[in-house]
Amino acid sequence: MNQKKMLFTFLLSLGLIFASAQVSHAQVKSTSKFYRIEQPLSLKLLVTLGGLGLIGAEGWWFLFSKTKSQRTITSQGIQELEILVDGGYKPDRIVVNSGQPVRLNFLRKDPSSCLEKVLLPDFHKALDLQLNKTTSVEFTPTQAGEYTFHCGMNMFRGVVKVQEPN
Repeated sequence: MNQKKMLFTFLLSLGLIFASAQVSHAQVKSTSKFYRIEQPLSLKLLVTLGGLGLIGAEGWWFLFSKTKSQRTITSQGIQELEILVDGGYKPDRIVVNSGQPVRLNFLRKDPSSCLEKVLLPDFHKALDLQLNKTTSVEFTPTQAGEYTFHCGMNMFRGVVKVQEPN
C-alpha cells in the first residue's frame, strides 16, 4: 500500500511539472530588468530528459530496490548469521524462526563513527562494535513480525523478519 501511495505521488508530481512547463512566456508579463535568453531546443530536451532520468533513478532506488533477505543457519539449536558492517549492513534483511535462539555476529569493517553502535530496540539490545572484530548478540524472538535494527544515528538500518517455524 505504501509503495502504491509513493508511486502515485511520484506520478502526480511529474504531471505537475509538465503542467507548469506548459505556461507560455507570453502569458507572464515581465517587469524585471532581466532579459530572456533563448536556448536551443536540443539543450532544453537534454536537460529535461536528464532531470527525468534522475527522478526515475531516485524513484527506483527508494521504491523498488530492496535487497534479498538471507536465512540464518541453525547449528546446535541456535540460528546464526554473520553480518558485515561496511557502509551499511550486509545482509540487511534476515529471516529467522520464532521461539528459537538467534545469534547475529556483526563484523565491523567501516571506520565511520555512525556504525560504531548497533541497536535492536525491539529486543532491548545495544552493542558497541569494535573495528575489524566480530561482536555477537543473542536474543530469542517470541512473536512473528518484522523488527528493525539500526546504527547509533539511525542512518543505516536492517530488518529481522521473524516467522513461525515450519
